[in-house]
Amino acid sequence: MSTQFVRWLVVGLGLCLGGAVTWAQNATPLPDFKSGPGNGLYSYLSSTPATLTDLIRTNGQRPAALAQGELLLPSRAATDAKLPAVVLVHGSGGIYPELFSYWGKLLNEHGMAVLVIDVFGPRGVKSTAKNQRLVPFAADTADAFAALHMLASHPRIDAQRIAVMGFSRGGITAVRSGVLPIIQGSAPAGLRFAAHVALYSGGCAGPLAVAARPGVFSPEPMLFVHGDADDYAAMSDCRLYADRIAAAGTPTEFVVLPGAGHKFDLDSTQRIKLPANSKTKAGCPLAFDVLDLKMRDRRNGAVLSADQVKEIHRDLCADTGASVQGNPQAREVAGQAVIGFLDRVFKSLPAK
Repeated sequence: MSTQFVRWLVVGLGLCLGGAVTWAQNATPLPDFKSGPGNGLYSYLSSTPATLTDLIRTNGQRPAALAQGELLLPSRAATDAKLPAVVLVHGSGGIYPELFSYWGKLLNEHGMAVLVIDVFGPRGVKSTAKNQRLVPFAADTADAFAALHMLASHPRIDAQRIAVMGFSRGGITAVRSGVLPIIQGSAPAGLRFAAHVALYSGGCAGPLAVAARPGVFSPEPMLFVHGDADDYAAMSDCRLYADRIAAAGTPTEFVVLPGAGHKFDLDSTQRIKLPANSKTKAGCPLAFDVLDLKMRDRRNGAVLSADQVKEIHRDLCADTGASVQGNPQAREVAGQAVIGFLDRVFKSLPAK
């Protein structure tokens, strides 16, 4: 590891992250994974773009940032085997135990390496559930691409078989990382995710949604998994969004979990009400067109002024109040669907 890299991490980022300095001391800083590190917590370089447009424009404003990920390698895999891998992106509540105890374990058991990234911790934030402005959504995507760069450099991982899987807010990144203008503007050179998985995804409708048009999404396949009792992120919006993405040319699958609510992958089956949490109303007609960088009304395709966006968002989109609840049966169905999807995708690609 270069002295310059270490100095930049410890001094430069320490000055700008304040409370995150303690966090940084708990992770091993690395410029890449070329040394073949084993399981552990690692920090690496990323950025904090403010907007989706900054992800698209190569000269967009992207202040340097520190990213964190916990690497989980399957214990039973042959040491000389090239492994597929999955980047896990948490939602608005931040890192939660089931990312490791359920998803990390499940993916490892099926021979896949996992990198669980923490978008909030390095930026001194615990949760954005009540204020999504604390961390720009574009930062999640920047961190996912930084994770792709790290995994692709690992000698035990196949750079062509790395997927991204996002939960709730993280589902927005799972989808956005498959948008061609974003890939061209922000993905590591020569790399892209082999598959995209969005669980109880946010951003299927409203200003965070990318308008699905031919030439917008990459050909790498997508999987949506959603409970039909979700009162936080409307399943109807995600199903329609998946249909539009498929119609635009990207292979897209949608799995419905009957009776499952938001965060069905939690261990606890207690229903927790979140009356102050912000959400988007079902049917919000706003969508962002990445081809001309304009906000549009999906009902008629019209380009909207800033005032029109504000009015529509106030009247038809902005809302609060939701709940989360674990559902063990739904989680098992979701797990089987995810493993089946990833197995098909990874087996369709030539192993390196």
